[in-house]
Amino acid sequence: MSTLLAIQGLSAGWGGCPVLTGIDLELNTGEVLGLLGPNGAGKSTLLRAMAEDLAPLAGSLAFDGRPLADWPPAQRARRVAYLPQASTLAFPFTVHEVVMLGRLPHDAGRRADDALVAAALAWTDTTHLAGRLYTLLSGGEQQRVQLARVLCQLLHRAPEEPLDGRLLLLDEPSAALDLRHQQLLADTVRDLAARGCSVVLSLHDLNLLSSLADRLLVLADGRCRAIDTPAALLTREFLGELFGTGLAVQPHPLKGYPLVFPDA
Repeated sequence: MSTLLAIQGLSAGWGGCPVLTGIDLELNTGEVLGLLGPNGAGKSTLLRAMAEDLAPLAGSLAFDGRPLADWPPAQRARRVAYLPQASTLAFPFTVHEVVMLGRLPHDAGRRADDALVAAALAWTDTTHLAGRLYTLLSGGEQQRVQLARVLCQLLHRAPEEPLDGRLLLLDEPSAALDLRHQQLLADTVRDLAARGCSVVLSLHDLNLLSSLADRLLVLADGRCRAIDTPAALLTREFLGELFGTGLAVQPHPLKGYPLVFPDA
């Protein structure tokens, strides 16, 4: 298993004021890494730094053995896709047009682009929305359309091609999704990882995060508290200290991964 993203001594923030300090990480090809921590811990800031959307204040990020900042934007966009917490679009684009935006870094041709947009719409259960105006959709529908856009961006020529060397960054992708589409999201993340795509995602839903992540990176007060498996970190003692509240933890009755509940 090879390292796709290497981070050393990363500090990042705004106006010269660090939100994150001293982050070290090696992300492997095909790995799903979950970001865990209280509000304001720096999860979104870390994702933005990984996407080269935020320049580091200190430290380094290397993608596929090359400094992330040295990648030409179009080349980086063909390999790294980022879905932020909120995606604002004021123009009355159709859903098909929004998803087609993911094809802008590519030169695969219109026939391939159309096939990949159709595949991304199908993966996110938005095919029936293709002709609708994006601005008139519900919050959950808009979230699925944006997910389709970044999925479309990761592909080059064919829906089932290998995805080694690609990186998908997801910031609260399950926000506003109902249970059916949360399951669809989970299935999609697992499928991408099985095909070699590395995924970093931040989720407030600890149970969904536990079911998906190979490892968790825990942030608190802008620093890394721990990096380990969900089984090692999602314990009553550790989570109680991290979030400052009582929680109950039990293994999933079928899958075995930890499930977290309020200790009411």
